[in-house]
Amino acid sequence: MIDELARAESAVATCADAAAWPLSEPELIAALDAAHRLEQRLGAVKLALVREVDGRGTAVAQGASSTAVWLRERLRLTVPAARRLVDLAACVDAAPTSVRDALAAGAVNVEQVRVIADTVATVQTVAGPEGADKAVGVLVEWAGQFDPTLLRKLGTRILDHVAPDLADAAARAALDAEAARATRDRHLTLSEQTDGRLRLTGTLDTETAALLRAAIDPLSAPAGPDDTRCAGQRRHDALADVCRLALRTGELPESGGDAAQVVVTTSYEGLTRQFSAGVLDLGLRLTPGTVRRLACDAAILPAVLGGAGQVLDVGRQRRLVTGPLRRALVLRDGGCAFPGCDRPPRWCDAHHIRHWADGGPTSLDNAVLLCGHHHRHLHQTDWVVRLGDDGQPEFVPPAWLDPDRLPRRNHYHRRT
Repeated sequence: MIDELARAESAVATCADAAAWPLSEPELIAALDAAHRLEQRLGAVKLALVREVDGRGTAVAQGASSTAVWLRERLRLTVPAARRLVDLAACVDAAPTSVRDALAAGAVNVEQVRVIADTVATVQTVAGPEGADKAVGVLVEWAGQFDPTLLRKLGTRILDHVAPDLADAAARAALDAEAARATRDRHLTLSEQTDGRLRLTGTLDTETAALLRAAIDPLSAPAGPDDTRCAGQRRHDALADVCRLALRTGELPESGGDAAQVVVTTSYEGLTRQFSAGVLDLGLRLTPGTVRRLACDAAILPAVLGGAGQVLDVGRQRRLVTGPLRRALVLRDGGCAFPGCDRPPRWCDAHHIRHWADGGPTSLDNAVLLCGHHHRHLHQTDWVVRLGDDGQPEFVPPAWLDPDRLPRRNHYHRRT
């Protein structure tokens, strides 16, 4: 397979170097069709490989918390794109053989395979294997004419074609399947931008969408005739108000050993002189004016920083890494310090580099933030963690993974 893929890569490289402008219009269209068909066939190969990697547990064996996280690091994808790849691989693997054959032949694309698999699963619950087999044939034929969105819409009435006497029952089953898909596809993504803001994206199921609207709609109305905010800005401010109300209840669960709260780290001298910027425990920076405003309502944790950003004053030692010491650890590591992990501080435990039972102190120089998965992984495998010469954590992989045992670091939480 590797040799054949290398030859295919060489052929594609030749095509990439060739100019498209000499082609006639029919040749241009034929080349586009061929390139698209080849892309789908390569997609089928890629999904089969992803499915095998996932099935073998390769990602977890190499220290990643999931196949999606491993793919992000390996293929330099975003986490949502990597998760989608894993989901599509599972969907294709579960699809009928004829559908996989159609994908391998380039007759359908991966999005159409997902639609066909979902629709066939619904049909099988109502019309049994025979009806499902008929539905596959019809849907694969339709896939040659319609995009995934229209194909899914047509699929809701597939029994009109393969089992008309069961069509009404199928309509109900389709509604149930749609509800199940909404539950499966729900997600919320917070993407940090370079200027410290967050991009909020996601898909809410029907119930959650109703809850969100009920919570923010009353707070999204214009404050009066002088309110110059656009609708999007008003919804943004309403969401902030809802979060403030939730924090003030005091009923949210603890996060990382601390009560749910907004914590701003700054220097005491800078705060009193009103010129120092601040840092949230998620690593986001705030202007001096915002720091002064939050000082009235949030916990302000003064931290004495050295010239290289190292925390010099971390408070007294104790058995558990809590309070000022944990805040200093969050400030240094920014989240799970294991290479390739982007989990935030609130998902992390403090790990003693030299175990407490072995006489290791509870201090900044003997602690590192790790998410639950990587905390367990470090205790159960031959990975070694230590602080580098600059005081930042680095991880030495086991010899079976890297014979040279070159130290690795996490680059997802670096603030500079």
